[in-house]
Amino acid sequence: MQPGRAERGSRGDERRRRWDDHRVQRRRELIEAAVRVIQRRGPAVTMDDIAAEAGVAKPILYRVFRDKAELYRAVGSRVAEELLLPALTGELARNRHPREHLVAMIDTYLGIIEAEPELYRFVVHPALDDRPVTPELVGTYKQVIAEHLTRVIGGALRDVGLDSGGAEPWAHALVGMAHEAGDWWIEHRTMTRDDLTRYLAALAWGGLADLYRKAGVYVEEKLTTPYVVQDSSGAQA
Repeated sequence: MQPGRAERGSRGDERRRRWDDHRVQRRRELIEAAVRVIQRRGPAVTMDDIAAEAGVAKPILYRVFRDKAELYRAVGSRVAEELLLPALTGELARNRHPREHLVAMIDTYLGIIEAEPELYRFVVHPALDDRPVTPELVGTYKQVIAEHLTRVIGGALRDVGLDSGGAEPWAHALVGMAHEAGDWWIEHRTMTRDDLTRYLAALAWGGLADLYRKAGVYVEEKLTTPYVVQDSSGAQA
């Protein structure tokens, strides 16, 4: 290759890299603008609202996102990867009783719903005017969380010599339970977050504890958290 041609090719590659970097940065800025306006105005925001918040013309949005559905998926991934997963990972890094881990995960999830109700509603029930909501869209953020939880559950089971083959379906089941219960709770609020955490943890722990017992692994039931489930006599469930 002639030197001049090689130099022109190198300059072209550099321009493409700069353009790619610019697109990544612009995409992130637009996602952050969407998050801000959703937090203020709720899930029924329009592309005009998002463009105004970002300080750009609406056609700029459509250069980065094909439609509101694609932007929704990006916001869902951002919620899962930057809000939920860091919080859950921080809780799971602590050395504690397995049931306490379960309680912490459920409470953390519900805590984010409580702190960001409008963002949650946008992710779970987006008002998409350009295409209907599909299971693939609603599953975006749940899939990210379930994949992470699968690794956590699988590792915890292997650490005590138990079969981890069920880790993936159990993770999806736990995410689905917390999601559906949280969806109901954010609209009705007939109980406190602590009470809902306690009820969900009692149900989920019953199955996980049985796995330990059947494998002959002793798991101490006494907890140090305030979420000990009690029956009407005051005994621990």
